[in-house]
Amino acid sequence: MVNKHIIEAFVAIAREKNIDRTNLGTIIEELFMSLIHKKYGEDRENFSVIVNMEKGEIEIYQEKTVVEEVFDPVCEISIENALKEEPDLEIDDLYIEIIDPADFGRRLINTAKQFLSQKIREVEKMSVYDDYFKKVGEVIIGTVHQIQRDNLFVNIDKVEMKLPRNEQIDNDRYRRGDNIRSIIKTVEWSSKGPEIILSRSDNDFVKKLFEMEVPEVEDGIIEIKSVSRAAGDRCKVVVYSSDRRIDAVGSCVGMRGSRIQAIVRELNGEKIDIINYSDRPEILISRALSPAKPIDLYIDEDRPYVVAVFEDDELPIAIGRNGQNIRLASDVTGFTIDAVKKSDYEGEKTEIYLDEVNGISNTQLEELTKLNITTGNDFLDAERKSLLSINGFGEKTIDKIAKNILEKIELLSLDTDEEVEGDSSNDQLEQNTEEVESL
Repeated sequence: MVNKHIIEAFVAIAREKNIDRTNLGTIIEELFMSLIHKKYGEDRENFSVIVNMEKGEIEIYQEKTVVEEVFDPVCEISIENALKEEPDLEIDDLYIEIIDPADFGRRLINTAKQFLSQKIREVEKMSVYDDYFKKVGEVIIGTVHQIQRDNLFVNIDKVEMKLPRNEQIDNDRYRRGDNIRSIIKTVEWSSKGPEIILSRSDNDFVKKLFEMEVPEVEDGIIEIKSVSRAAGDRCKVVVYSSDRRIDAVGSCVGMRGSRIQAIVRELNGEKIDIINYSDRPEILISRALSPAKPIDLYIDEDRPYVVAVFEDDELPIAIGRNGQNIRLASDVTGFTIDAVKKSDYEGEKTEIYLDEVNGISNTQLEELTKLNITTGNDFLDAERKSLLSINGFGEKTIDKIAKNILEKIELLSLDTDEEVEGDSSNDQLEQNTEEVESL
């Protein structure tokens, strides 16, 4: 009867805390084991607790060995006393003694309150962890609860989440009580319980916003191939439509820009360049470099690397403020892009890349690239000691490659000189023609 009252009391508390019966049974078992350890010692392993939530029963068993003379009453029972309970027992047999939970008296009630409160907090924390761990990558709307210098704390149903400064958009401004939308980036378990990290600067946040605003993205007709952001300032998004009848860019923009404007508003005015995907690198890179338009692209897909040539007055637009445009274009396409002026590029025709030089293997090219040695001049300017430290590079190999580079540069210089001479001859011919005509 006492057992049933104990369980009913626990059930009432657990119901308030939304703890299921299975977890409650485990908590009660742990509670009584805790009381046993306090009474008999932590090293005692001859006790077991069984809780039957359906019947409202708690059973505590203490295993003892039947002995002639008792030295440890916690683990042993004399043959004389054992035979009083079970006449068939012999020395070294196992005797099971049943302990009444009520024997723990007032200690049971006081300890139970503390233990149950602690366990309920642990169960609640684990429940929060399990629940939100499944939601990583989802967009949530919470309420700003606390504002600190480096962190913003957001609450959803009394669950506290953290939005660090580096995960915020620079021009975000919130006050306590404001609603905030963000993505669940990570859920980690710490000594204090679950730590839920939110983000508004993550690329996936933009992807999720497109899913929410563009039905074709949510349905899988339009795919977000890649995203690159300077959060709060500019964002480039590459999109692809699996249905030729549907324009990927047009669908993302929406009627009169309604869809894209909703996303821009959520990102506090962050500019978004929507780029139509192409499997041809030259087209994709050209689109990604918008608003600048390259006049020529020199693409090495193996590296992958691109030299983009622009009209002199277009270069600042291509690079963007603090190199932002070229950096985002490189990131969103997967190509390292170098932007150069047309006048500079034409004046540097003697510059060659190492993959154009004879006598250099692909393995050697990879090793040199790791040291940012990609051109002939880079190689010639490099310290010999650094080159010798590379696996597979000896004195003879270095000299041979240097010789091939110089020969290549000399050939290019000769070609350039011939072009200049040819231009001069043409100019002279034109001048002579003009003189004849005047006569």
